[in-house]
Parts: sequence; C-alpha cells; structure tokens
Amino acid sequence: MAMGLPAITLRLAGIDTSPEVAVAVFGLGILSAAFLLGAASEASQHDIPASLSLALLAFVAVLPEYAVDLLFAWRAGTDPEQAQFAIANMTGANRLLLGIGWSFVLFAFIARNKWIVRSPQRVLTLPRTINLEIVAMGLATLVAFVIPLVGNINLIMSAVLLAIFGWYLFRLSRQAVEEPDIGGPAAVVTDLPAVRRRIVVVLLFAYAGLAIILSAEPFADGLIELGESLGIDEFLLVQWLAPLASESPEFLAALYLVWRGAARHGMTALISSKVNQFTLLIASLPIAFAISGGTLDGLPMDSRQEGEVFLTAAQSLLGVLIILDRRFTIAEAVVLAGLFLAQFLFTDNDIRLGFAIAYLVLAGAMLIRRYQLIPPVLADAFSRGAIPADEPEEAEPQKADPQQA
Repeated sequence: MAMGLPAITLRLAGIDTSPEVAVAVFGLGILSAAFLLGAASEASQHDIPASLSLALLAFVAVLPEYAVDLLFAWRAGTDPEQAQFAIANMTGANRLLLGIGWSFVLFAFIARNKWIVRSPQRVLTLPRTINLEIVAMGLATLVAFVIPLVGNINLIMSAVLLAIFGWYLFRLSRQAVEEPDIGGPAAVVTDLPAVRRRIVVVLLFAYAGLAIILSAEPFADGLIELGESLGIDEFLLVQWLAPLASESPEFLAALYLVWRGAARHGMTALISSKVNQFTLLIASLPIAFAISGGTLDGLPMDSRQEGEVFLTAAQSLLGVLIILDRRFTIAEAVVLAGLFLAQFLFTDNDIRLGFAIAYLVLAGAMLIRRYQLIPPVLADAFSRGAIPADEPEEAEPQKADPQQA
C-alpha cells in the first residue's frame, strides 16, 4: 500500500511530472496494486465462490483498460479521429491478454515446477468450472465476428454483449463456496473475524482499484510520450503501449497466484479478464460514444480497424478451442505467443489478414478434433445449479522421508 502512495498523491494533487518520472512512479503504483488484488482475491474466497472472486479480481484489474478505452470512445463523440484509438486500444488489450498473458502463466507454472517443486509437470489442467468462461468467451467471439461485417460497434451489439456478461455473472454467483488453501499476506486477512475480514477485503479491493484508476492514464501517457520521440506510428502506440500499462496488473496478479502454487486460479483469472474485456468493455464503447455525441449511431471504423477486430476475433476463437479440453500445453502456448509476437514484424493490412486466416485454419483443425467436447461444456454452462467441482488445485509432490527410506 505504501508503494502506491506516491502515485495516488501525485495524481490527486495534480502535479505534472516528466514522462520518465510518470512511468516510474505510476508504474510502481500499478505494480503494488496488482499484488494487493491477488491477496484480496484469495482472502475473498472464504465468503464468495472462488470463481466469482476471480471474476471480481479480473474486473478490478481491467479498470485501467476501461478508463483509457472509454476516454477515447467519449472523445470520439465530438472528435471522430479518436474512434480509431478506442478500437486500437481494445484490440491490442485483448490480443495481448490472450497472446502473451495465457502463455506467460504456463511458462511460469513450468518454471516453478522445475526449480521450486522439482516436478516435470508441463501441462496446466484447468478446473471444470472454466466451462462457464469458455461458453461466455465463445458467445462474445461470435458477436465480434459480426462487427467487421457491420462496419461499426452499435448499441444492439452492446445490448447482446451486456446480456452475455450479465448471464456470466449470474452463473458465477451460483457456484459453491470452497475452502481455499491460503498463505502469505492473504492468510493474515483470513485469520481475522468474519466481519473484520470482509471489511479489510473490501478496503483492499477499493484501494487497489483507486491506485490503478489514478495510475493507468498518466503511466500510459508517459509511455506514449517516450515512444513518440522514437518516431513510432501513433495507432500502434495506442494499440500496444497503453494496453501494456493497463494490462500489467492482470499479468502480475496472475503470476502472484502461480508463485503461490495456484496456477489454475491465475489462469482462470486471465480467462475471466478476457471475458470481461470481450463483453463489458466492447459493450461500453458505443454507449460512451452515444452519450458524448448525442447520437444513436455506432462507433465508426475504417478498413484498418475492421481488419484489427477480425484478427482479434480469430485469435479469440483459437483461444476458446485451445482450452475446450481444459488442458493448456506448452505447444499451444508457443503457438499463441509465436503468432502474437510475429504480428509486430508486419503492419500491412493484407499481411495481418493472413495472420487472421492462420488463426482460423488452426481453429478449424482443433474444432474437427474436439467438436465432441462442445455438448458437455454447454451442458455445464447452461445447467441450473453450480458446475460440479473436479480435482483440487495442482498439488506439490511431497518429499520422501529419509528415515522411512
């Protein structure tokens, strides 16, 4: 909490700083908030379903993305040039989260098993409850494919995406409360009496959210100012540098959970963040645009932005099919990270369309192999009760007792 105070103080006092100082101070504020979110999410599992607490973590962690993207959409109501930046920021954040975030969690999971746990485990098995996220993300992906065909993000799409998000939250609330295995700072909070514990958890979430909201914009602006001096395209700066700042709390919170031995929870948090961004975030853009501009028209796009949305939807479809079997392998992580990183080498729209086709070809191949998994996943997601729990979090192998040997 102390590490976040300089960022909060500078922003509330309205003190302007150089880009270098802004990146350092506000970046530290985001870093501190990320770890507070991880601890608060773990502690909250005593009182609400684990899936819902992870969704809450995901929602608070993506607040910087909402703040930056909604700012662009709001400005677009009176300045149409700002619309491209809203689309750029949204597509960049979504692709960064799936292309790097998911893979980074698996690589961290493998590294922890190798060096700390001394285990050769290289496959991350996800809980059965992830079926809900799979369906929500799949439905949102279908809507995303419609956006380039229409040429804008309109209020009808907002209504559909908000309905998907509302259904997702309702189903999360039906999940059973599990007794979590908690250690570290979160254990200190969970040892408090129930009322005090809940108050502290709420305050942790609120403080972390405040630090992120106040730090994200100046951190992103500082990065952009530094990047502009290097002569980088403005669209690409908004698409990648700003999301890199706003997505860092999610990545750090997920890595914190991996370090705590809760890799499945870390991965679930990132998948839930993807659901948040692909439903609530996209749905919010035309609403902000409509209120600011006093119009019912959708948020406009040109051919470049339509291609970026199509590429993002294609990547999302592959992501859905990769986790359809609830197993995330190193080969799948390499494919996601490799295709994502390769995009930085090419800015031509036709070449980036080729990447989208590559995603679709891989998705089609996986669909042929895994189509039989779709009915049980849908059955879990649309069942009336809670999704049954499966095996517990990955257990660390116990060391042999020398005396017994």
